[in-house]
Amino acid sequence: MALEWTSVLSFLIDGLMLGFVFGVAAMGLTLIWGVMDVINLAHGPIIALSMFGVYLLMGALGLGNPYPALLLVTLLALPVGMGIYYIAVHRVIDAPHLSSLLATYSVNMMLMGVMNAVFGGAPRNIEFSLGSIKLFGGAITIPTARVVAALAAVLIAAALYAFLYRTRLGRYIRAVTDNRDAAELVGVPSTTILALSFGLGVLLAAFAGGLIATIFPFTIFDGGRYELKSFVIGVLGGLGNPIGSLFGGLVLGLIEGIVPMFLETSWTPVIEFALFVLILLVRPTGLFGGKS
Repeated sequence: MALEWTSVLSFLIDGLMLGFVFGVAAMGLTLIWGVMDVINLAHGPIIALSMFGVYLLMGALGLGNPYPALLLVTLLALPVGMGIYYIAVHRVIDAPHLSSLLATYSVNMMLMGVMNAVFGGAPRNIEFSLGSIKLFGGAITIPTARVVAALAAVLIAAALYAFLYRTRLGRYIRAVTDNRDAAELVGVPSTTILALSFGLGVLLAAFAGGLIATIFPFTIFDGGRYELKSFVIGVLGGLGNPIGSLFGGLVLGLIEGIVPMFLETSWTPVIEFALFVLILLVRPTGLFGGKS
C-alpha cells in the first residue's frame, strides 16, 4: 500500500513540474493573442528552434550544463520575435484574422523548412545530469533537472507578472490591450508596444523550449506537439490571460500525471483534447477568465 501511495505521489509531482514548464510555453501564445488578437502559428517552430539553439550553443561553448545557453537563447528570442512582428504581422495587424493567421503560418513553414534542411529529423538529446532528489527513503526519485525547470518556470512567470503590473512598459502593454486607439491618443507608441509584446511571447516560447530540451530528447517536429499543448492550456486558463495559462499548465500537468496510472499513455492527448472541447462548450472564457 505504501508503494502504491508513493507511486501515485511520484506521478503527481512529475506532472505538476512539467505543468509549470508547459504553462510558460502557453503564456507566450496567450500573451500575443491577448494583446493583439493574433494566433501565432509559428509558436511550435520557435519552441523547437530554441531546443536546437540550446543544444548547439552548449556544444559550441563547451558548457557543462545548458543553462547559460538557455539564457542566451532566451535573450536573443526577444529581438527575433520583434523582427517577426515587423516583417510578417505588422502589415496585417488590422486585417481580418485569417490574414494574420496565414502570416504566422508562413513563418511556421519557413522555420520548419530551414530546420529540416539544416538539422534533419534525427532526435537530439542534451547530455548532462544534475542527479536526483530522493524522498521518503528513496521511494520517490525526482530528477533535479525537472525541479530546476519548474522553479525557472515559476520565476519567469513571476517576472512577467511584475513586468506587466509594476513597470511603465507593462502598463503600456495593458493599455494597448484594453483600447489601442485610446492608448495612442495619450501618447503610447502602439506599434512599438505590439512588437514588444510579440517579442515577449516569442521569448516565453523559447524559454519553455529550452527548459523542455533539458528534460526530454527532441526533434524539429516536437515543437508542433508543444504548440498543441499550449492551445489546450490557453483555453483552460483563458485566452489572453497569461497568468491563467500557468494554472492551466498545472491542470494539464496533473492530467499527464494521472492518466498513465490508469490508462495507456496514448490516451493522454485524447483526454486533453476532450477537455479542450468541453471547456470551449461550457466555459469559453476558460477556467480563470479571458483577457486580464
